[in-house]
Amino acid sequence: MLIRSGGQLDTEGVWVNMGNASYPCPFSSALEFNAPAHGVWNIVHTGMLIPDSHQIYVCAPNCMRGVVLTAAEMNALDRFSQVIIEEKDVITGSIEKLTIDGVCDCLKKLPELPKVVLVFTVCVHHFIGCDLDWIYKNLNERFPEVTFIRCFMDPIMKKSGITPDQNIRRSLYEPLREMPADPKCISFLGSDFALDEDSDLKVLLSKNGFTLKELPACQSYEDYLEMAKAGLFIYSYPSAGYGAEILSKRLSRPLLHLPLTFDFEEIAANEMLLCKTLGVPFGDFESRKECCEAALYELKDLIGDTPIYIDYTLHPRPLSLSKLLLSYGFNVKCVYLDAVSGEEEKDFYYLKEHWPELMLASTTDPKCRLLHGLCPEGTLALGQKAAFFTGSRHFVNLVEGAGWYGFNGIIKLAEAMKDAYLNEKEPEEYIPIKGLGCECCL
Repeated sequence: MLIRSGGQLDTEGVWVNMGNASYPCPFSSALEFNAPAHGVWNIVHTGMLIPDSHQIYVCAPNCMRGVVLTAAEMNALDRFSQVIIEEKDVITGSIEKLTIDGVCDCLKKLPELPKVVLVFTVCVHHFIGCDLDWIYKNLNERFPEVTFIRCFMDPIMKKSGITPDQNIRRSLYEPLREMPADPKCISFLGSDFALDEDSDLKVLLSKNGFTLKELPACQSYEDYLEMAKAGLFIYSYPSAGYGAEILSKRLSRPLLHLPLTFDFEEIAANEMLLCKTLGVPFGDFESRKECCEAALYELKDLIGDTPIYIDYTLHPRPLSLSKLLLSYGFNVKCVYLDAVSGEEEKDFYYLKEHWPELMLASTTDPKCRLLHGLCPEGTLALGQKAAFFTGSRHFVNLVEGAGWYGFNGIIKLAEAMKDAYLNEKEPEEYIPIKGLGCECCL
């Protein structure tokens, strides 16, 4: 643990204003601090979305601690098993056998065989060149009635290649098999949260007689498998794109990317693209934009020049949100993020030109461990990490966009900001709880 020995803390590299920020990496990558704001989902939470599934992790005890605690906190230990790798297994080159025998032993001890099993191999399998094809060939031969899904817990790939988040969202749809397409069925892919019932997309599809299928809303494994019958796949969450494209090609289905955004023109363009693809009439975008503006003006009248701090865990488009709020006169002071996604490149350069004084702040620099509780009074924080670093008791407690989409999503966020401004919450009571939106026993 690094401890300040005295004097002023050097904060160089923790903050940068937009005018001096670099795209896509405003901050250097080195030793990292992990803020105790745990509402975002991890691979265990996301894997549990498949109904009637069971997860088996094959890894060392130190890595196992986090995932088994996640399952316990979800009250889902009955859907979780573990196979421990020890040093002797690496030295003797017996990890393939350990993995196969361990998974088989776990399955034999269950009251009944699950329909689908997510097997998570780890970094060490890659380091020593494990034959994963041979492992899964053996598992499929021993349990032909079980669908095995290849999953990975490999944080060594966090900074390069396909990320663990992208990988789990690809794995989620591997069991889907080709079936006749239903042109009136749409499958929405890759999000941890189901779309809100009054979200733009759900209302549009329902009004025009389409059925929408989403993994977070599936109640059974059979219901989940029917996602494959959709005549069209849609995704919005950025990390879902990798898996959605693979599934689209594998099942020969068209795929639409309707990105999450806070830009009125982009929202309208996305929904018009969907309407054109489905052959349905366009909606009244102008009136819905006016409703958004009315909600924003009402919020601005209430909170005035209250300093606003935003972080990337609230929504995958924090710069798009900042641009919207700044455009309507809100006092956005700082955005906490560590990198800028490709979807936000235009937002980045727009803010760089028009609001060069806007601050960006790292959440992972080791110095951040001493930079929390900085401005608790009179601050509105959007997101759990913003709440941690500012210390504000007025914060919007959401992660990953919460299933909000489009014009209606902007109105919902304005309502959440109003509630956060009027009502205090204690960050220490909320932000340590893992997997916001999951069943939790903490």
